[in-house]
Amino acid sequence: MKNVSLGLNIVLVLAVAVLFYLHFSGKKATVQTVDTKSIPAGSFKIAYFEIDSIQTQFEYYKEIQKGLEAKDQEVTRQLNALKNAFAAKYQELQRSAQSLTQAELASRQQELQQMDKTYQGKEQMLTSELQEESIRKRQDVQKKIKEFLEEYNKNKGYSYIFSNLSDLLYFKDTAYDITKDVVNGLNQKYKKK
Repeated sequence: MKNVSLGLNIVLVLAVAVLFYLHFSGKKATVQTVDTKSIPAGSFKIAYFEIDSIQTQFEYYKEIQKGLEAKDQEVTRQLNALKNAFAAKYQELQRSAQSLTQAELASRQQELQQMDKTYQGKEQMLTSELQEESIRKRQDVQKKIKEFLEEYNKNKGYSYIFSNLSDLLYFKDTAYDITKDVVNGLNQKYKKK
């Protein structure tokens, strides 16, 4: 047993010595750098457009907003009708509660609970439908903008085209603002359809 322990210690000392040697005699890691000489001067172009201008001037976007607002008003109208029906039933129950039997009172309370459940379910369903439609419509607008920019950029040669959000860009040179081109192009493309 003593010999096994001595053998293991010798092997461990040799392993540490080899690792020590390899660590300090190994090649240094090299850092790769990008050769900026391979990028032709002046070939990297960036442009931006104001997203709020798209929202206020792109006809398709304005139509979508009007449609969503109308649907939101309709949802609100439906929910208010359910609320008013519930309130009327509740007030009726309060007025006639003293003249009702215990069984009739319990039945009407159960009816009110069912109306409340119906209201909550309807509210959740309508709100969910409105959100899903809003997301679909906004994705469609983004798709139209992306398709237009791909076509637009065939002749322009921009490396990147950004949409400007007020909290994203801290400095912008208005010489690279293509908002007018984007709005006009999107509206022309939309009118064709």
